[in-house]
Amino acid sequence: MLVSVVLNIMNEERNIADLLDSLVIQEQPVEIIVVDANSKDRTRDIVQRYADSHPFVELYIHPGSRGDSTNFGISQAKGDIIAFTGGDCIANPFWIKELRRTLEGGADIFAGKTINLGLNAWEELERVELLHKGYDVSFPSCNMAFRREVIQRVGGFDSWFITAEDIDLNFRAVEAGFSIKYNPNAIIYHRTKATVYSFFRQAFWNGTGRKQLTLKHGRLWSSYDPLRMFKQKFNAWSLLRLICALGGYIGFKLFGDRGSYGKGTTRS
Repeated sequence: MLVSVVLNIMNEERNIADLLDSLVIQEQPVEIIVVDANSKDRTRDIVQRYADSHPFVELYIHPGSRGDSTNFGISQAKGDIIAFTGGDCIANPFWIKELRRTLEGGADIFAGKTINLGLNAWEELERVELLHKGYDVSFPSCNMAFRREVIQRVGGFDSWFITAEDIDLNFRAVEAGFSIKYNPNAIIYHRTKATVYSFFRQAFWNGTGRKQLTLKHGRLWSSYDPLRMFKQKFNAWSLLRLICALGGYIGFKLFGDRGSYGKGTTRS
C-alpha cells in the first residue's frame, strides 16, 4: 500500500534536510507531503530542492494551527496509509517497512518507538501516559500512522488545539472502536529542545493541551495510571517540567477562550 508521510513544519531550517534524507531512502511506494506553515527561515528553499530531485516529495504552504495545517496535508495525500513525523526527527531506514507491516497485518492505527536525542537528562524524561479503553492514546504523532478510513471516520485533527491535537485524535479513534498497535521496531529519533527556555515553553504548552483535552472530553484523571507515573525516573528536570505544565494547565483553565472551540487557533 502507498504510504503518505504528512509533515507539518515551520522554521525547521536546521533539521529538515536530515529528516528528508532519512525519508527519501524508505521502502517504496511512498509519498512525502510537506506542509510549511509560513516559515520565516530557509525551510521552504531546502524542501524545494528535495521536491525538485524527488518526484514523490511535494511542498505546500498552508499557515494555521498544527491541526489545520496537518489536515490540509492529509487532503493532498493519496495513500491508503497516512503517516506522521516531525520536522525535528530522523527516521530509521526501516521505519516505513515496519509501519506498513503493522497496518497490513490488520491494525487500524500504528505507533512506533520514539528515541529522544539531546541533553542526557532530557532524553530520559518519559511522557505522561493517558489511557482510554485499554489503549495508550498519548503516543506522539511524530511516530504514528493511520489507515485512511480511520481519519475519515473521526474527522481528522481538531484545529482548536494548541497542542495535544494528536492525543485528541487518538482518543476519538479509540472511542470510535479502532485499535492501536505498537511496534518497537519502527523507530523515530526525535531531537529534544535545544535550550532551557524552549524546554520550559514546550512543557507549558503541553500542560495547556492537557487542559484542552479535559474541556473537550470531560474529567480524565481516571485515565492516568498513578503507579506508572511514580515508576518514572524522577529528577529536578522532571519536577520543573511538571511545574511548567501545571502553569499551562491552570493558565488555560483561568484565561483560555472557551468560546473559540471549533474555530481554530494560531500556533504557538
